[in-house]
Order: sequence, then structure tokens, then C-alpha cells
Amino acid sequence: MVYDVIIIGAGPAGLTAGIYAKRACLNALVLRDKYAVSSQICNTYEVCNYTGFNNISGQDLYDNFEKHAKEIGVEIVDEKALEITDIYLDVKKVKTKNAEYETKTIILASGGTPKKGGFEREDDFIGNGVSYCATCDGAFFKDKEVAVIGGGDVAVEDAIFLSRFAKKVYLLVRKNEMRATKALQEEILKATNVEIFYETVVKSIIGDDKFEGLLIKFKNDIILSELSVDGVFVGIGMNPDTSLLKDKVEMDGDYIKADETCETSVKGIFVAGDVRKKQLRQVITACADGANAITSVQKYLLEKTK
Repeated sequence: MVYDVIIIGAGPAGLTAGIYAKRACLNALVLRDKYAVSSQICNTYEVCNYTGFNNISGQDLYDNFEKHAKEIGVEIVDEKALEITDIYLDVKKVKTKNAEYETKTIILASGGTPKKGGFEREDDFIGNGVSYCATCDGAFFKDKEVAVIGGGDVAVEDAIFLSRFAKKVYLLVRKNEMRATKALQEEILKATNVEIFYETVVKSIIGDDKFEGLLIKFKNDIILSELSVDGVFVGIGMNPDTSLLKDKVEMDGDYIKADETCETSVKGIFVAGDVRKKQLRQVITACADGANAITSVQKYLLEKTK
């Protein structure tokens, strides 16, 4: 059997694509890596900026997506895609450990993972003091003190965003200068409640069951210093899972180059969600990508039949 579309990934982008494909009467298959099934959304304690759902846990929101997809009959198979071949042919192949699937089009929606800070006890406090998304979790720190790790655009943008409602923001920069664009640097220097520490490295989290602060090391200090904050945001970038298409389609850095149509440089190959180069990576934009990608798939298939 040759599918109309195979969707690799079952996060918000992949499941939305599956739902839209089913409603478009496309013969679609969603391949879900069972070891990455939960997606980043499930690591978010509470989501308060997804339209229609105020203060819902990331896990509950994901469960709603999955339930919707299953209720309308989206075919989801728990297999990890290992290789994509024949991408320039009309019929492409996706290989897993147990099978080889044929399809007319492919949507890569494999997501990505935030780069971790690499300090002790980081994993113990993810979602409970440690966050990788200021726009997702920043509102929970209103009138509190927080730290942001990083010196690039992401970290500085996060610090600026947090400064609007946090009592105090500490920007912890590993090097002796920020790497962010000049405009962002000028903006953060105007924020009266932001303090920047250069040549600073986070070593560990303070607290037993509750996040109480950070142990940090300044460049020339032998003894570690304690920084009392209510939470820390790691803003050092993401690792998009683009390995299946890397060097096969046009890239923009670590991300796959595609506009709002989600079309890559190779006909019949589309991307959605965190693997795509775009301005904002949120649940709502991932879902939008899934919908747009299926619309593009429909147009592609229609053109092939003319």
C-alpha cells in the first residue's frame, strides 16, 4: 500500500496534521516514537496561553490532542522512523525497525529538545523551578525573582520578557559579553530590574524538595556563590531533530528551511513544528504548521494528478 502522506512525529504538529489529513480523506499514517511520544508539551506543568484552554497541564492538553486523533480514526503506529529514502521519486520510503512504508508525501514533525544547562540536579527540577520556555512558564513567576542562563538572542529575549512582570531578573552569561543582537542588548540594558552577571556558570540547584536557588561560580572565584531565586530559565537554544532530512533538504543552521506552507526544497517533503525555521516555537504554532502542511500536501497531490 502507498500512503498519501506519512507523518513522522506525534507531538502537537504531527497529531494536528493527522487530524487534518483524516478530515481531508487522505490515506495517512502517523509514526510515533514510543520513547519520545509525550513531546515537550508534557514537560510543561501548566499551559495558560493555548486558546480555549486556560490553566491546563501540558500532559492533559496532549491527551486531548491524542484523544481527538484516535476518535476520528487517525492511524498511529508506535514505530520510530529510522531512514527516509527515495525522496526525489514520486513514491518515497520510510524505514522503521520492523517495516518499510511507501508514501507519496512526507511530513517531518519530529520536534526538538531544548539544550540543557548542564548543571547538577537540573533534571530533578524540570517543570518545578527549571524551565526552557519563558513564554510558556514566565507568567507563573509574577513578582518573583528569576535567573536566565545564556547570552544570545533567546536568553536576552527571555530576560526582557520576564522583566515585564518578574520582580527581579538575573541574566547569567558564561562569556564576558553577550552574543545577542545590538538592539536586544540596548533594550535589556534599559531594564531597571535586570542584573547581568558575566563570566558566570551555574553549578547546581539549591533546595531539597523545593527549588530555592542556584549555586553559581564567577570566573575568578574559588568559592561558589548562592543566588536566591524562585526559578531558572535556560535559554541557550534548541536541538531540532532533523537527522532524517539533514543534508537532503535546504537547511538554515540546525533547522529545515520552509516558509508558512511548510514546503521544503524537495517536492513532496514537508516539515512542521520545531524542526522548521520560524519566529515562534509554541504549541499553537506547531498545530498551525500541522494544518498548513496538510493543505500543502493536498495541493501537491492535486497537481500530480493533473
